[in-house]
Amino acid sequence: MKSQIKIGIILQYAQMIVSALISLIYTPIMIDALGKSEYGIYNIAASFISYLSLLSLGLSGSYLRFYSRYKINDQQDNIKKLNGMFFVTFFILSILCVVIGLCFSSNYILSLVFDTGLTTDELDLARILMIILTFNIAFTLIDSVFVSYISSQEKFLFQKSINIIRTVLSPFLNIPLLLFGYGSIAIVIVTTSLSILTTIMNITYCLIKLKMKFSFSHYDKGLFKEVFAFSFFIAINQIIDQINWQTDKIIIGRFNGSEEVAVYSTASTINTLYLNLSTAISSVFAPRINRIIAKKDENYMKDINSLFLKVGRIQFLFLGLVLTGFIFFGQYFMKVWAGEGFENSYFVALLLICPATIALIQNLGIEIQRAMNKHQFRSIIYLFMAIINVVMSIFFAQLWGAIGAALGTCISLIVANGIIMNIYYKYKMGIDTVHFWLSIGRTLLGLILPVIFGVLIMIFVDINSLWLFFLLIIAYSIIYCVSIYFLSMNTYEKDLIKKPIRKVISLIHK
Repeated sequence: MKSQIKIGIILQYAQMIVSALISLIYTPIMIDALGKSEYGIYNIAASFISYLSLLSLGLSGSYLRFYSRYKINDQQDNIKKLNGMFFVTFFILSILCVVIGLCFSSNYILSLVFDTGLTTDELDLARILMIILTFNIAFTLIDSVFVSYISSQEKFLFQKSINIIRTVLSPFLNIPLLLFGYGSIAIVIVTTSLSILTTIMNITYCLIKLKMKFSFSHYDKGLFKEVFAFSFFIAINQIIDQINWQTDKIIIGRFNGSEEVAVYSTASTINTLYLNLSTAISSVFAPRINRIIAKKDENYMKDINSLFLKVGRIQFLFLGLVLTGFIFFGQYFMKVWAGEGFENSYFVALLLICPATIALIQNLGIEIQRAMNKHQFRSIIYLFMAIINVVMSIFFAQLWGAIGAALGTCISLIVANGIIMNIYYKYKMGIDTVHFWLSIGRTLLGLILPVIFGVLIMIFVDINSLWLFFLLIIAYSIIYCVSIYFLSMNTYEKDLIKKPIRKVISLIHK
């Protein structure tokens, strides 16, 4: 079990690294091949149609909790009923997804939303893209049943390997099509085809390898009501994430046009990569969290607090390198990577990733909330802040475009994550956030030297070549790693580095 968790973390980081490298290479190729306007249209269509993913109703996020409850009590019949209920439910939702998606793609809806920001040709392209992407989400909904079951079995080797292969295949197939001038339509066709292939592979693995069983003889309405009651607030969280990370593009598309959407979307790519850095660790701890909560022995909160702190510190030390590095070197990077016309993407990215850091180092708390069935408050607060985010983004976008929309998101994230949720963790969930932040504060000592180095570079060094850029990145990374190792890391964290090095040295000596 522990080996699967370690493999899961390693493969998750492998996927993260591969995905980051591919995005860094693939995104500028997309922008160059599509042009700023079509790239913006592609992102508008993807953001608009992604609202269909909300049809999952948060149900997939609740599977682990109910599976764990039945597994501990060895209730195999209930597991079969659970699987059957989830499959039937998601199959119906996928059909509903297609119907709603085709309605979203109609001329009437698109003209109603984007009539002031997009031209007729841009609306026609958006409609085609949205129709194809509708089927992509429909297959993703069906696939979520089997992905949830694979996660419950902690088969991270298969799951993460499939994700890595898909991550690599997408640009491998898309780049030649872009170079031959097939445009954004070819991209979404490839994306949908890979979704279908992934779904088939996951179904095959679950049925043949994992012997996944279903019971369709009786649709347990009582079980569905219980699952839905639990999932309702997870669904609200999905709505919130959709508002925070996708709605800005729609707002900008309406008021500022497709090119300003391209500026925001480029920054959003950086934000997505940054978000993925933290979930690489926390996502594989979900089954363990559910087991600890389900057993609920006398020391379970001590175990929860220990895990929350350990994971949070590691995430902070890792994210600190990326965040501070982007602050000092990101402006030159965005200029070289995205090209002319994307200068504001740097400031948009900072407005998104800086406040997100608070939530990212505490995102294990989301799994803890779900396992404790105490996720309702977070959902309500985040929904309230998301609505405020939309209002602020609409107002600010008309004043400052993409930067204004990002500012609205920034403010809402700071209030919700930095203030309200930490109070809730402390007083309602029993998580010692005071000790958590004091521990995080002690790690800041290790950031003093690299920050001084970064500030001196910004003041005295004119970065005008890629060679100088990479040289400074390497120098900064070395200073950061050495500084936090000696000034920030505790014994446990140092051992995470020492043990693999000792194993490698021992293998060399053999």
